[in-house]
Amino acid sequence: MRTLPYKNWLIALLAAAWWLPVSAQRIVYSEKDNDDTRNLNFEIVGKIGGNFLVYKNKHSKSWITVLDNDMRELSKVEQDFLPNDDRMINVDFFPYTDHAWMIYQYQRKSVVYCMAARIDGMGHKTGDLMELDTTHIGFAADNKIYSVLSSEDKKRIGVFKINSRNKRLYLMTTLLLNENLELLKKSRLEIPMEERHENLGDFNLDNDGDIVFSKFLRTGNDNISTASFIIKRAQEDSLVERKLAIDKTWLDEIHIKVDNHNKRYLLTSFYYKERRGNIDGFYFYIWDKAGGRPLLENVTIFSDELRKEARGDASAKMAFNDYFIRNIITRRDGGFIIGSEAYYTTSRFNNWNRWDYLYGSPYWSPGYNSYYYSPFYDRFWWGRGSNQAVRHHADNIVVLSFDSKGQPEWNNVIGKSQFDDESGDMISYQLMNTGEQIHFLFNQQERRNNLLNDYGVSPGGEMTRNPTLKNLDKGYEFMPKFGKQVSAKQMIVPCLYRNYICFAKIDYN
Repeated sequence: MRTLPYKNWLIALLAAAWWLPVSAQRIVYSEKDNDDTRNLNFEIVGKIGGNFLVYKNKHSKSWITVLDNDMRELSKVEQDFLPNDDRMINVDFFPYTDHAWMIYQYQRKSVVYCMAARIDGMGHKTGDLMELDTTHIGFAADNKIYSVLSSEDKKRIGVFKINSRNKRLYLMTTLLLNENLELLKKSRLEIPMEERHENLGDFNLDNDGDIVFSKFLRTGNDNISTASFIIKRAQEDSLVERKLAIDKTWLDEIHIKVDNHNKRYLLTSFYYKERRGNIDGFYFYIWDKAGGRPLLENVTIFSDELRKEARGDASAKMAFNDYFIRNIITRRDGGFIIGSEAYYTTSRFNNWNRWDYLYGSPYWSPGYNSYYYSPFYDRFWWGRGSNQAVRHHADNIVVLSFDSKGQPEWNNVIGKSQFDDESGDMISYQLMNTGEQIHFLFNQQERRNNLLNDYGVSPGGEMTRNPTLKNLDKGYEFMPKFGKQVSAKQMIVPCLYRNYICFAKIDYN
C-alpha cells in the first residue's frame, strides 16, 4: 500500500477537517409538482411527526403536501373541509410535535367564522372541526377579522378581533386558549382612541397568556409623536396603559419583543431628533412584569464608524434612512440582539423614501376593512406580484448586540446588494438560529447566477462567511425570506425551478 509523506498527510488531514462542517450543511430538494406553478399560494407548516408539511392553495383547491426527511413526497391530501377560495379570508398554522392546529376564517353570507382543525403528521384532519368564534357583519370581508397569536412555549394561543366602527372607541374581543384549544378566558374590552390618527400595532402573547401591544399617534405617513404600550392580563377584563416619554423624540415604528425568561417586555424603534429627519439611533423601553415598573427608557446613538460601514451608497449622515428592523432576539442574561436591513425601491416615475410606506416598513402594514381592524400583515397570501416598473432593493444587514441595560456590546455589518424587478421574492434574507451561530441566509449574484450565501454571527459577535452550502444545484432560485426554521438544525426554504415552486431542506447537523 502506498503511503503519503508526512507533509502531504498533514495537508490531507487539514483539508478533511475543513471539509467536515461543509458536508454537515446539506441541501435536499423536493421534486417539482405540476400543480405547483409560480402563482401558487403556500405556507410552510413545520415538522410534524418527523415529516415536513406544506399547505398549498391554488384557485379553489387547498391541499397539504407531506415530505419525508429526504424531501420525497409521501402524500398529497386535499383539505376538502375548507370552503371555496372566494369565501376564505385567512389561514394560520401552529405546529406541535405530533400535530398542527389550522386556524382559519371565512365568510358565509353575513357571518365570518373562525374555525380550527387538527392536522396530523400525514396531512389528514383528525377529530371534528372546532368553531372558535363568529362575527356578524353586513359587508364582504376582504381582510382579516381575527388575529391569532401563539406564546413562545406554545401553551397559550390568543384569538382576538377589534371593532373599529367607532373611531373614538375600539371594541376588542379576546379569547385565550390552551394548547388543546380549550377556552381559558373570553374578554370584551374598550380601547379609547383619543386622537383621530391613533393606531394599534405589534401585538404579542407571552407565556402567561398576557397580551401586550402598542398604541401610537401618527399623522399620515409621518413620525410617531406620542405612544404607549398596553397590557391585557390573561385572567382580567381590563387594560393597563403606560405612556412612553418621547416628548422630544420622534419614533419610526414600534416593535415589541417578549422576554419570557426574564419576565420583561422590550419596546424599541429607530428614532429621530427632529421630525422627518435622519435616523439617529435606537429608542429602548424595558418593562419589568414582576415589579410592574420600567427598568429602562433611553436612546442609543449610532457611532460615526458604524454609519460609515452601514451606509452603502448613502452619506454617513443618512446611513440608516433606508433601514428597517427585521429581528429582535432576547438572551437569558437580559441582553438582546437587533437585526436590521436596508430596503428601498426605485422607479422611473418617482424617488423612494421611507414615508412612501404607510407605516414605515415594507415588511409590515395593517389591514383594514369597513369596521374591523387587523394589526398584522397576511402571512399566507404572499404571492401578489407587483408593478414591473418598480425595482426592489435589499442591501446591507446590520446586527447589533446590547446588554440588559441597553448599552452597546458589539456590531457587525453584512454587506450585500440585491434587487428584483418583479416582486422582491428573491431578495432580503432569513434568519436561522442554531445556538452556536445566528445564520443569515440570502442570495447574492455571482456570474449571473443567484447563489445562496450563509453568514454566521456567534454569541460573542464574531462574524464568519460560512462555506458555500453543498448541493446548490443550478436552476434552483431560492426565496429565503419565505423560509422557515422547522427544528433546532433544519430550515425549509421555497425555491423556483423552471417556473415551478419546490422546497429545499437545509440541514445544520
